[in-house]
Amino acid sequence: MKTSDIPFILVVDDEEDICEIIKFNLESEGFRVETANSAEEALQKSLSRYHLFILDIMMKGMSGFRLADEIHNKKKLKTPVIFLTAKSTENDKLTGFSLGADDYITKPFSVRELIARVKAVMRRPNPQEIQEHANLKIAGLELDPEKKTLFMEGARVDLTPHEYYIMMLLLNNTGKVFTREEILNYAWKDNINVLDRTVDVHITRLRKKLGEYGKNIVSRSGHGYCFEIDA
Repeated sequence: MKTSDIPFILVVDDEEDICEIIKFNLESEGFRVETANSAEEALQKSLSRYHLFILDIMMKGMSGFRLADEIHNKKKLKTPVIFLTAKSTENDKLTGFSLGADDYITKPFSVRELIARVKAVMRRPNPQEIQEHANLKIAGLELDPEKKTLFMEGARVDLTPHEYYIMMLLLNNTGKVFTREEILNYAWKDNINVLDRTVDVHITRLRKKLGEYGKNIVSRSGHGYCFEIDA
């Protein structure tokens, strides 16, 4: 296997010993790993090179949440993110997942658990490798699977990877109601630790981003969500 084919991971944590522990163990599993001891240091790197980010949240200076926002929403990278942090409340987790996190591990953590979760995330299909299909047009919305982009009245709508996959599911099945569990299984693949309320957070964000089309994402009390053209 060529070096360029080996998954490349960036670990960002202001505790150097934790960075070194994670680096040593992941490299022992065959991954390539680099570390940074602050979000500011991480932003000096060419972030498009990495296949996964492991980010601490509570760091001096810029937080891991801010860094994730920079990665997904400003730099427009779809690279998976795992948050590693001592913050473990439900609201903290919801904030992390709303920023496009793929997993969330609380400190202290088991190295074996971390490795298992990293492998689970890396097993998911790369958005660039998903089979391409024709563009899907629904009312004034157009989903471009090749570019992994949603357009509204011809203007690009900035979506996180999870928001994109929720829209892909709903637009490909207009009128069909999906439970929160079904949406989680599709948009978050094999991550079993995501909370049901995370779907509600993402739906709320999607409705805001879709403007007048936000009302087309309909909630069926006790059942789930669907996209209705004439909602």
